[in-house]
Amino acid sequence: MNKVYADARSALAGLLKDGMTIMAGGFGLCGIPETLIFAIRDSGVKNLTVVSNNCGIDGVGLGVLLDSRQIKKMISSYVGENKTFMQQYLAGELEIEFNPQGTLAERIRAGGAGIPAFFTKTGVGTQIAQGKDEREFDGERYVMERGLLADLSIVHAYLGDTEGNLVYRKTARNFNPPMATAGKVTVAEIENLVEPGKINPDHIITPGIYIKRLIHVPNATKHIEQRTVRKRA
Repeated sequence: MNKVYADARSALAGLLKDGMTIMAGGFGLCGIPETLIFAIRDSGVKNLTVVSNNCGIDGVGLGVLLDSRQIKKMISSYVGENKTFMQQYLAGELEIEFNPQGTLAERIRAGGAGIPAFFTKTGVGTQIAQGKDEREFDGERYVMERGLLADLSIVHAYLGDTEGNLVYRKTARNFNPPMATAGKVTVAEIENLVEPGKINPDHIITPGIYIKRLIHVPNATKHIEQRTVRKRA
């Protein structure tokens, strides 16, 4: 089966629908599937629930889907870099489900592993635990969190082959690998695309069995969220 598509639009053809849940990989602006995000924007699909570490910044990454008002709800752990997000949330135009960052990562990993729920101490006694089941283990209170699944996962890899075996680089490894396993369909964009057998099997992070479609993005833009430089003498 040929997994390589000519462009993001064709790779997403037949997968997008109003009201769906999408997982979008990356950490801040590092390792985000930006080409696929643009294609989602251009499709016009709306009322999306998006699971992501954050929602990009104004006009970059998932921020473009806020600008076009295609996102109905965000499931995130950090959204502090996006003024549009703040404005839409305070105006009641955007729902948000906040998660501690480790809890969000584990909810995604659990979903991909077929684990419907798990217990964690994180959030016990806070607003995070409100309305959730709690249990006591060994004299300590734990709150139950549900695993997360998505109709579609979009991820970005530094290196991959035409069978969908993926390698991520540095910070991009934070959310892309678990999201690749937690989507009913996962589409990957790959910076460096090679033939099968060219990647050391010990280096593969996401096996190709999880990837249904992929595109080659050799000139991916590397955004910097906050640039800090040393003052000149």
